[in-house]
Amino acid sequence: MLWTIFHIFVAIVIGGIAGTIAGKLMKSENGILIDIILGIVGGAIAKALFSLIGIGTQGVFSWVGDIIFGVIGACLVIVVVRAIRKK
Repeated sequence: MLWTIFHIFVAIVIGGIAGTIAGKLMKSENGILIDIILGIVGGAIAKALFSLIGIGTQGVFSWVGDIIFGVIGACLVIVVVRAIRKK
């Protein structure tokens, strides 16, 4: 149970960092809560896509890769959301 709560906390922190970076890169007008959600969702999507082609994060500094994946994924999610909003 403790690890589950810990992993949720880490996902929120990493998602927040990744979402904030992606929001700044993409000049997004979202708030911090949306940035965190985009970072978590984007990180999960990017990690799944990268694992399909054999790229993953492991080891002591896997959190750095998770942040990078989160930023890439959140940027992709922002692009998709913007495309949907324009229609």
